[in-house]
Amino acid sequence: MKYFLILFSAIIMFSCSKSELNQNIKIYDSSIESIIDVYSEIEIIADSISLPEGPVWDKSSNSLLFVDIMNNRIHKWSESKGVSEYISPSGNTGYAPNVNLGLLGANGLAIDNDGMIILCQHGDRRLASVENIASDKPDFVTIVDKYDGKRFNSPNDLVFSNDGSIFFTDPAFGFFDLEAFQFVESEFKKLDFNGVYKFNPSSNELQLVTDQIDLPNGIGISPDNKFIYVNKMGIIDSNPKVMKIDIETNELTTLFNGKELSENYEGYFDGMIVHSSGNIFTSGPGGLLVISSGGKLMAKIDFGHITNVTFDDKESYLYVTGFANNPKVYRLKLNSK
Repeated sequence: MKYFLILFSAIIMFSCSKSELNQNIKIYDSSIESIIDVYSEIEIIADSISLPEGPVWDKSSNSLLFVDIMNNRIHKWSESKGVSEYISPSGNTGYAPNVNLGLLGANGLAIDNDGMIILCQHGDRRLASVENIASDKPDFVTIVDKYDGKRFNSPNDLVFSNDGSIFFTDPAFGFFDLEAFQFVESEFKKLDFNGVYKFNPSSNELQLVTDQIDLPNGIGISPDNKFIYVNKMGIIDSNPKVMKIDIETNELTTLFNGKELSENYEGYFDGMIVHSSGNIFTSGPGGLLVISSGGKLMAKIDFGHITNVTFDDKESYLYVTGFANNPKVYRLKLNSK
């Protein structure tokens, strides 16, 4: 009897120590639980950011950088110091003509091997670099701003390949009226398509990868660097997809069709990041979607309407930025490797 009571007490203690399942996490394939902790709670680490986007982990300072597109700023968050304004302005300095609407700050961010911040600037309509230091007078350096002599629309998101090349998307959100929720015509817009590009900083060569995605947005790269993934938002044709592009041949195929999800949930295929496992973590209808490299929906996590996602350098946490109607930045603890 004594041993039975000890065993029973141990079971009760273990059960009480385990948190309840997070009802915002829906698992479709249990193998993803090696990455996603179904007991982990969603934390809010920043609030009242008009339109948060472009999260990137800064390993050098153990902090998260993210933008407020509408207020033309980059913010910085750390565990010890919380949120602070870091760089302003971020994407609209008067470098290029634009229509002076709300979506003109920087969007996608990355940090290169030299520690420089690489920005997709909506208002200035270019890829630029800037020192990774707090500043209210940042000195941006243009990386590339034109294709075939014509100024970009408004570069949106980017990813590095192992050889240092930059793949980036160029939809026309610098010409988007958020209040009317529509694109506007302008004499300043010179390209008649929304492109996906590859830029090689070593050779200064710019290549158009495809102009066949009507509204390309978030972009990621497979761990083996054989494929890039691009989110087709679906705002134009109500047919959102995750597209897959073979880097060697530029062959474009559909990896995941999100039309059914979009008919039942709020949200767009916006920003994404690829986990070292090859799984794609992307914003989408219903919050954050996890899609395998084979195109299978593995999980859905309801953060509300979101824009983008990233990991820290150890992939211990997932960081998520909300949309304008959900102006927060979140994090979620993941299962350790």
